[in-house]
Amino acid sequence: MKKVYFWVIFGVFILSCQTNTQVNQQNKMQKGLKYLALGDSYTIGEAVSEKERYPHILVEKLKADQLDIEQVKIIATTGWTTTNLKEAIEKENPSADQDLVSLLIGVNNQYQGKEIGLYEKEFEELLKTAIRLAQNNPKRVFVVSIPDYGVTPFAAQRNPTQIAQEIEIYNAMADGICEKYGVAYFDITPISKHAKDDLTLLTSDELHPSGKMYALWVEHMAEGVRKLLK
Repeated sequence: MKKVYFWVIFGVFILSCQTNTQVNQQNKMQKGLKYLALGDSYTIGEAVSEKERYPHILVEKLKADQLDIEQVKIIATTGWTTTNLKEAIEKENPSADQDLVSLLIGVNNQYQGKEIGLYEKEFEELLKTAIRLAQNNPKRVFVVSIPDYGVTPFAAQRNPTQIAQEIEIYNAMADGICEKYGVAYFDITPISKHAKDDLTLLTSDELHPSGKMYALWVEHMAEGVRKLLK
């Protein structure tokens, strides 16, 4: 009987050690995470403060869920097309040990009248780069759809219907490429359309999203991003 009791206690001890090890490993994975955000004005947050940019709002949201992202790097500039972003990534050469990578690009391809085929080609190349930078793990990458700026006062005289239709084509293309590579795709375009009736969702330039708009994006994406990290 004593022998049986010994082995029961020993088994419980081993199981406890294994459980603690797993918990410690999980905790370690959730600390000191690195996030790389790739894009254009919608990522760098034209006309908003740093804390109002969607990558920073997202990080604060994730920290509340014990996901400690220590490093946030943004490679994005207002006016960038897919070509510009590709060149910038090559120049900056970020480390390929990112725990999370986001991509939001294409509005300037549309705005500048670039060939849609160029977007298809370069978006796929950028997505493959994002996966490589995320330790070759497509489950640590997410794409954000292009907002519909056609509803803004800035675009009122620029054929809003055509803008909406073209952005829809761009987004459908990006969504399909994401599906091909198993990458999460968050459609915030319907949210962006609310700016038509609420100008507080835009900055003073009446074109770019305000911190209030970005917060709505993050509310839409946060749970999905948490799942990617957990």
